[in-house]
Amino acid sequence: MRAVAQRLGLFDSPPLTLTVGGTNGKGSSSTLAALVYRQAGYRVGLYTSPHLLRYNERIVIDGAEAADERIVEAFEAIEAARGDIGLTYFEFGTLAALWLFRRAQVDVQVLEVGLGGRLDAVNIVDADAAIVTNIGLDHLDWLGPDRETIGVEKAGIFRSGRPAIVAERDPPRSVFTKASEIGAHVLALGAGYDYRTDSESSWRWSGAGSQFDALPMPGLQGEAQLANAAGVIAALQALRDRLPVEAPDIRAALPALRLRGRFERIGDWIFDVAHNAESAEVLARNLASLRLPTRPRLLLGMLSDKPVETVLRILSKQVRQIDFVSLPPPRGLSADELRQRAEPLQLSAPSGECHASLDRAVRQCAPSSQGDITVVCGSFLTVAHAMQALQFDSTDDVRR
Repeated sequence: MRAVAQRLGLFDSPPLTLTVGGTNGKGSSSTLAALVYRQAGYRVGLYTSPHLLRYNERIVIDGAEAADERIVEAFEAIEAARGDIGLTYFEFGTLAALWLFRRAQVDVQVLEVGLGGRLDAVNIVDADAAIVTNIGLDHLDWLGPDRETIGVEKAGIFRSGRPAIVAERDPPRSVFTKASEIGAHVLALGAGYDYRTDSESSWRWSGAGSQFDALPMPGLQGEAQLANAAGVIAALQALRDRLPVEAPDIRAALPALRLRGRFERIGDWIFDVAHNAESAEVLARNLASLRLPTRPRLLLGMLSDKPVETVLRILSKQVRQIDFVSLPPPRGLSADELRQRAEPLQLSAPSGECHASLDRAVRQCAPSSQGDITVVCGSFLTVAHAMQALQFDSTDDVRR
């Protein structure tokens, strides 16, 4: 992949690069960083993955998704340059984003890591600063069996002499060890910078001799979003000599933060792509904070390589019933398989129906009374297909 990138000229005078890795919170952190830079008047390229409804979501320039024609043009340039070098789906997409950002002459590119960090396609670019949001137990078959091992992979996006933001209060020691080996300049939550809440609507950030007071809450709900936002501010402050941003830019961007499928409420439905222990915990806390008159119904569809039992145990405490829906093979679990894995767990919420298709599932699980809520989660696939079945697949449908 590096050879193809060299043939495309992607390493010649690249724009300022901020790379964002971690287990959860990468998408919201990347999106917020791009928002702040846009508020400051810079031309910004944002690359994220996976997409929820359209491939174009992955490549955004100045807030607008790349058009089909431009993406095809990038793919054609890559195809012509690669010769006999084989590239994966994700490598093609990453090169396309970098190629389009160069064509658009962006001032800064914000790149979300796809999987891990050290060996991810995004890591061919030497980031001017990098954020690791947190370390959780996900993709164990690729990244290793425990947080210490996974931490080494995540910290592989750090670079010698450049800011390395660790946006978790209790990360694995391996993250700091790897950063030290690389020679990165570590700024860690609780050490190099910190934040605290002042009220339900205000918080403050401090670090490196500077402070931002009376910050509005992020547009996405939950304590985790404050940690993510604090890490973003730390990175932007570390890069301020290259691209300065001011307090008004940060204050304007925070409440504007939106990300589809992240505790997204549309009418009587809540959509969340939570699919591992950490994201399920965040979803459970967010549901508890709603103080609903009755607990919501849960519609769950998951992939076979995810921690199904753990997610079920966490979410069952906040819902009144769990319905199951099938996802397509080879990775998708059938609704019957999900229920079979739930039955021995003695969950707080009883198992409901099994649905072979999401079209049928959303009809059967639709809220039936005032104040009733249905939560759809477990996978990007589950949320995307449910939104499409309900015709909530346009940004015009979002109501908060």
